[in-house]
Amino acid sequence: MALLNASYKQNRSRARLRLTYNLTCDESVPMKAQVYVSLKKSVLDPQGKTIHGALSKIGYTGLEEVRQGKYFEITLNSAISKTDAKAEVEKIAREVLTNPVIEEFHFSLEE
Repeated sequence: MALLNASYKQNRSRARLRLTYNLTCDESVPMKAQVYVSLKKSVLDPQGKTIHGALSKIGYTGLEEVRQGKYFEITLNSAISKTDAKAEVEKIAREVLTNPVIEEFHFSLEE
């Protein structure tokens, strides 16, 4: 998003007003990452099965399967580039937010 900054300067010798425009880029908007972590399909999900059973008991029909997961929202520094942000979020998700033996993840970036 661009901002238009106007500044007025008075020329003393001619007593005129001069208008100058500076077009600057607003880079203060941070990016947000949404990270979704879930159990791998090959791993049993007892919490998902419990939720599925509870939903069936209270009358919800047409449910094939319920699997539970985790959601993380990460606000990134506005100085980081989109390429660096993708690499950083992927590293965080792989090394900190998931157990790679039983979980998988995907993420998206929003500016």
